[in-house]
Amino acid sequence: MAIYSSPRLLIVPGLHDSGAAHWQSWLQHQFRDAKRVVQRDFSQPDLARWSARISSTLDAAVGSSPDGEWIAVAHSFGCLALAHHLAEHPDSPIRQALFVAPAEPDKFGLAELLPHHRLHIPSTLIASQNDPWMSAASALRWASRWGASFTNLGAVGHINTESGFGPFPLAKRWVDSARAKAARERRPQHTSFQEWSFAV
Repeated sequence: MAIYSSPRLLIVPGLHDSGAAHWQSWLQHQFRDAKRVVQRDFSQPDLARWSARISSTLDAAVGSSPDGEWIAVAHSFGCLALAHHLAEHPDSPIRQALFVAPAEPDKFGLAELLPHHRLHIPSTLIASQNDPWMSAASALRWASRWGASFTNLGAVGHINTESGFGPFPLAKRWVDSARAKAARERRPQHTSFQEWSFAV
């Protein structure tokens, strides 16, 4: 009997990385097979380079991920890099994505470089009512463009360490649900004896 493992978790941090107290670091420690995208320079928001780094991280991890499937959890500018990667690579092994508190593309002059259409995988966007990096209205517009389900957590800032987010159980629940759903979908459907008898 074949064993079907759940997709691995890919963490995509934003500017200046996510420190030890950040919820992304906490989430990474919840899954021993998780992988983190490490940018060459976390202080320089270069969309193309950050997007390419996602691709190279996935390529490098192929040997340790026999099934080759992933779910990705991104924060802030990392959300923009992930959306760009998914648009540029429709064959990406990422099968579900969680965007948390995206940075406003217009702050970086990048809006036209991002997808303005539905992404090819299921996704969820979590935003805040008073995020200084993106308004709730803009977050809802981008969620609609990408075909992502949308959740507004209220007045919780940028959903980072500074706004009080160390452990983030909601993100873990999303990952657990995404992994379970993917595992169910990959489980082969066995034809019953009765169905086989009618088939012949």
